[in-house]
Amino acid sequence: MCYSAMVWQDYHAFVRKFGAKLSIEDFVRLFEVRQNGGKAKIPKGMEDAFRNESAGSEKLIYDLVRRYRDEQRSKHMMELIELGERLAKAQQSLTKRVTKKATDDVRIASKKIAAVERRLADLDRDDTLPRDSRIYPGDYAPVMIVQNGERLVAPMRYQCRVAGKPAFFDEKFPGTYNARMDNLEGYWRDVFGKSHGIAVVSKFYEHVQRIDADGKPRNEVLEFRPDDGQELLVACLWSRWIGDDGEELLSFAAITTEPPPEVLAAGHDRCIVPIKAEHLDAWLQPEGRSLGELYAILEDRARPFYQYEVAE
Repeated sequence: MCYSAMVWQDYHAFVRKFGAKLSIEDFVRLFEVRQNGGKAKIPKGMEDAFRNESAGSEKLIYDLVRRYRDEQRSKHMMELIELGERLAKAQQSLTKRVTKKATDDVRIASKKIAAVERRLADLDRDDTLPRDSRIYPGDYAPVMIVQNGERLVAPMRYQCRVAGKPAFFDEKFPGTYNARMDNLEGYWRDVFGKSHGIAVVSKFYEHVQRIDADGKPRNEVLEFRPDDGQELLVACLWSRWIGDDGEELLSFAAITTEPPPEVLAAGHDRCIVPIKAEHLDAWLQPEGRSLGELYAILEDRARPFYQYEVAE
C-alpha cells in the first residue's frame, strides 16, 4: 500500500502540461473550511502555489492561507510559553533532587519545544522544499479529473469516502486511501468506471520489515522512484461526498496492484498503478467504456524500473 507519496501540489504544473483548469470553487471551499475550524490537512506546497496570485479567487485563497498561518503562529507561541514554563520547572526540580519524573519532564518538554519551533520555522519560511509536497493519508493533494469535457484540477483528501457511505467508514476502513485492483468491482464498484482521476507522483514511500543481526524485526521506510526521473500518472478513483447537513468532501484513492519484481524484492507486496500517457483521456473519461477496456488500461500500465533507498 502506498502510505506516502511526493505529488505535484502546484496547480500551475497541471495547467502547463495538461491544459487543465482550476476547480476554483472547490479550492476556495477547502480553505474556507479549514479557516472556520474544519479538519483539512493542507500541505504547504499546495498553499504556496497561490502565493504570487494578485487578483481574483486565487488571491482570496492565499489571503486565507495568511490568516490561518497568523493564527497558527499565535497558537504555537502560546505553546512555547507553556512548554518553557514546564521545562524550567522540571530543571529547577533537578537542581534539588534527580527524579525520574523530572528527568522525563525535561526530555519531553525539550522534544515538544523543538517540534513547535520547527512548525514556527515552516510558517515563516518563504521557500518551498520538496517535503512540502509529500502527502500521507488524510492530507490533501490536487487530482486531475474530467467534467463536462474539461480537464479540471480539484483538491482532494488522500483517503476516499465514497458517496453514500457513512462518515465513520473513515475509521472503520482506514486503508481506503488505496483501492486494490482486485476489489474494484467490490468495495469500489460505485466509483470504478464512473469517477476516475490521476495524481502526478515523483516518488512513493513504503514500510518494509527488516531483520536485524540479532534476529529482531524492525521497520524501515523505503523511498521508491523511477530510474528515468519521469513523473508517474497514478490511476485514482474519487468521490464527492455530501453529508446530510450539506458538508462536502472531495476525496480519492490510488489504485494498487501486485508489485514489479524490484519492489517485491525490496520487501513490499503492493504498488501504485501508473497509466501510460496515451491512455490518459480514456482513463479520465470512463463513461461508455466497458470494464474490460478499463482493466486493459490498468494492465497496459507504464513500467519504469524503481530504484529505492532508505528514506531519511
